[in-house]
Amino acid sequence: MINYSIAILGTRPGTPKAQIVETKAYGVAQVDESVDINQFAQHIASHGSVYAKGDIVGLLTMAVSCLRELILEGKRVRLGELGDFQPRLKTEGAKNTEDFTVGNIKAVNVSWAPGKAFSNLRHEATFQLVPSRRAQKEDIDVIKNTETIQGLE
Repeated sequence: MINYSIAILGTRPGTPKAQIVETKAYGVAQVDESVDINQFAQHIASHGSVYAKGDIVGLLTMAVSCLRELILEGKRVRLGELGDFQPRLKTEGAKNTEDFTVGNIKAVNVSWAPGKAFSNLRHEATFQLVPSRRAQKEDIDVIKNTETIQGLE
């Protein structure tokens, strides 16, 4: 189940707050737990894998290293239904092509184009509306302040 909250946001992402003239309500996924590589490997092993958790961790670690290496070579890596990974550049604009140099490249990131298994999970997902992180924090603050006032610390 995917927890989500509702947020009021500007209709044009990236617009400075002072310049927002129109807003809409959007759903925002609320993740409350992270799974590290060891937990992920254990999860894979629990699905009847012939490999032990340690073997899976080793393979995943090597896959990350190799994926990084190939992307730094400028290659697209196609991992079946997982999707395609390729380099994406963040650049600073130049007045013209003659003025553009490697110095205009500010970052090399990774672009992921999901494969069929990840292209849209909407038809399989279930959802639960939860308070936003801000509302949760405010509720906790109220509870803590009430306990302090009543001497229940």
